[in-house]
Amino acid sequence: MRILIVNPNTTASMTEKAAIAARLVAATGTEIIAATSRMGPVSIEGHYDGALAIPGLLTELKERAGTYDAAVIACFDDTGLEAARSFADVPVLGLCESAVATAGFLAQRFTVVTTLERSRVLIDNLVRRYGMGERAKVRASDIPVLELEDEASGAIGKLRAEIERALSEDGAEAIVLGCAGMTDLARELQEIYGVPVVDGVAAAVKQAEALVSLGLSTSKRGSYASPLAKPFSGAMSAFAPMRAAG
Repeated sequence: MRILIVNPNTTASMTEKAAIAARLVAATGTEIIAATSRMGPVSIEGHYDGALAIPGLLTELKERAGTYDAAVIACFDDTGLEAARSFADVPVLGLCESAVATAGFLAQRFTVVTTLERSRVLIDNLVRRYGMGERAKVRASDIPVLELEDEASGAIGKLRAEIERALSEDGAEAIVLGCAGMTDLARELQEIYGVPVVDGVAAAVKQAEALVSLGLSTSKRGSYASPLAKPFSGAMSAFAPMRAAG
């Protein structure tokens, strides 16, 4: 089984971090293929960054089509997830959807701790869309994404402080790490706080394995039907679907 991990931002060190987390949990016989977008923002913090990251994400999926059995989008905003599911013929998973589904198996109440306030609002909307709005709260720890790459930034201290507030003020029974850049911290934080700490990369990889093993993929009937063949203009011409929708 081959699972493609696509980082929709252009920071290769974050891709490597996600790949390491994926390989730690992947089953024997699962190959993790990691790809970094070659166009778009260095980090995704809000709607504007997310919109401009989608072409690079789709390019990676398109150029590697046929080489993977499932794909994981390594951004907690689930950047381009709907478009990717429409394009791909294999299961495509997002970190937020996978993480909150996993947390729901483990706790009645949980808190997602993310980076900036603009991301908190976006993720809160996703959590509600995924049916967990009554069970989950989303908190921002005031950390720019790239500060998670800098040990001297104080980002880890801010993250821990917000987790502690979630446990004491929200009654959280589990914590979800709301950024792919936090993936390497999950096990350490779980040991420190004694509650389940869910990393979206690990959760998405295991769910991808399950779907492939079950022989299941995204429905192409209705909302995720393949795009209709039509011309695209200008810089988007390379993304024009070349086949009829199924």
